[in-house]
Amino acid sequence: MSSSFEILKRCASGRIGKLTTPHGVVETPTVMPVINPNIRLVSPSKMKDMGAEILITNSYIIYRSKKLADHALTRGLHSLLEYDGPIMTDSGSFQLSVYGEVEVTNEQIIDFQHKIGSDIAVPLDIPTPPDVSRDRAEEELEITTERLKNARNHLSGSTLLAGPIQGSTYRDLRTEAAKKVSEIGFDIYPIGAVVPLMESYRYADLVDVIVSSKMGLNPSSPVHLFGAGHPMMFSLAVAMGCDLLDSAAYALYAKDERYITPHGTFHLSGLKYLPCSCPVCQSYTPDEIRNSDDPVTLLAEHNLYTTFEEIRRVKQAVYDGNLLELVEMRCRSHPRLLEALERIYSYSDWLEIYDPISKSTFFYCGPESAKRPEVIRFSKRMERLNIDGSAIIRPAGSNIKNTSDFDHMLEFKPPFGAYPVELGEVYPFNAESPSVHGPESLGVALENTIRLIKLNPDAEFTFMKPDHMEHPILEKLSSIANIVNFSQ
Repeated sequence: MSSSFEILKRCASGRIGKLTTPHGVVETPTVMPVINPNIRLVSPSKMKDMGAEILITNSYIIYRSKKLADHALTRGLHSLLEYDGPIMTDSGSFQLSVYGEVEVTNEQIIDFQHKIGSDIAVPLDIPTPPDVSRDRAEEELEITTERLKNARNHLSGSTLLAGPIQGSTYRDLRTEAAKKVSEIGFDIYPIGAVVPLMESYRYADLVDVIVSSKMGLNPSSPVHLFGAGHPMMFSLAVAMGCDLLDSAAYALYAKDERYITPHGTFHLSGLKYLPCSCPVCQSYTPDEIRNSDDPVTLLAEHNLYTTFEEIRRVKQAVYDGNLLELVEMRCRSHPRLLEALERIYSYSDWLEIYDPISKSTFFYCGPESAKRPEVIRFSKRMERLNIDGSAIIRPAGSNIKNTSDFDHMLEFKPPFGAYPVELGEVYPFNAESPSVHGPESLGVALENTIRLIKLNPDAEFTFMKPDHMEHPILEKLSSIANIVNFSQ
C-alpha cells in the first residue's frame, strides 16, 4: 500500500491534511502519543477519547521482550496495545543514539514491524546528533541512506514506510538527504535527531534543520518531526510544514511532577491554582493531586489534555488563516523561542511561496510581524502598481479632505507601506495594527514606499506625515517626495 496524503487547507507552510493508513485516515497536523509497551500511564483507549488519532510505540522494545514479541507476532500490534487505530513504530534508533548499539539489524527490525502489523514502519537509521564533525555527519548519512534503500526494497505489503532525514546541524546535508530520500520514495518523511536541540532549547537551530529538510522534499510530502513533545512549540513546527508530531513529554514530565501548559511547564509544588479546565484540573487541586494514590497518572492525563487542546488550536489557526499570529504569541513565552521566531522569518521568502494569497485579517502582533510573508509578497508585487500624474499618500484611517487635486490617492499603513486606497479593505491591507508603530515596522513601510515611488518615476508624490511620526528613513523619502506635516 502506498500512502495517500491530501492537503485540504494551508497557512504559512502549515497545512491541514488527510493521511490514509491501513487502519484509517488521520487528519493532520496531529500528535502521536508515545506508548511504552511496558508502562502505560494512560490507556490507549482513553487517549483516543481525548483526541488521539494515531499512536507511536517502539518496536525494538517489543522485539527485545519475548512476552511482548510473542503477543505481537501471534495476535498483532494492535491487540498488544489494545488500540484499533493507526500505530507507527520506531525502530530502535533512539536506543542507538543513547547506548551506541542495538541488538538487531535494519532488515530484522523492518521485517518485524511488518509482521506485527505496524501501520508505519521506520528503518534503523543513524541518528547523528548536533554539532558533530562534518566527516562523521557525512559518513553516518551515507549509512542511513543505504539502510533506507535496503528497507524500501525489503518491505512489501500494506505497511507504510518512513524515510528519516538526517544530516546533523549541517543545513546543506539536511537538504541533500531530503532529496535523496525523496528519490528513493517513502510514505512519511521524519526529520530525525532533533531531540537534543529541543532539550537544550536550541529552537533557532531547529528551524534551520526543519526548513533545510523541507527544501529538499516535495511540498506535498507528509513530514514527521521526531520528539516534538511540548505544546508551546507545536504552532512553530506546523508553520514550517510538519504534519505529524510525537510526544513522550506527557509521561516524562508527569513522572517529574511537571505540569504542562501551552506557555511552558510548571512544577506541581509551585502551583496554588490550576489554570486548566480539563477533567483532572476541574476535579483536583494541586495538593489533592500530590496527595492522591496516583499523582503521576493524573498529571499525565492533564498533560495529554493540554497537548490535544493545543494541536486543535493550531489546526483552527490554520483553518482561519492566522497561524503566524499564534506562532508569534507562543514564541513570546520563552526567549529562545523568540530567537526561533526571528529565524523562521529569515525564511519568509520560502514561506511566502506556500502561504495563501488571501485570508481574513492580518493581525499585527509585534515588530516581528514586519517580516511576515504577506509583507514580503507585497514588496514583490509592487511592480504591478502603475501610477502616473500626481499622487498623495495619506495615513490609513485618516479623514483628510481636499485631495481632489490629485490623480491618485494612496494610504500608508505599516508594516506594508503605501498602496492604492481602493485596496484598503482587501487582505492584507485590512490589517489590524496599532496607531503608533515602532521603528522596525515603520522602517519596512517607509522602505517599501520609497521603492514604490522609484518604480513610478513619472509620478509626483506627496507624503502626509503625522506629527508623531519620526524615523531616519524619512530623510531619504524627502529626497524623492514632497513631505507635508499634518495633525489629525
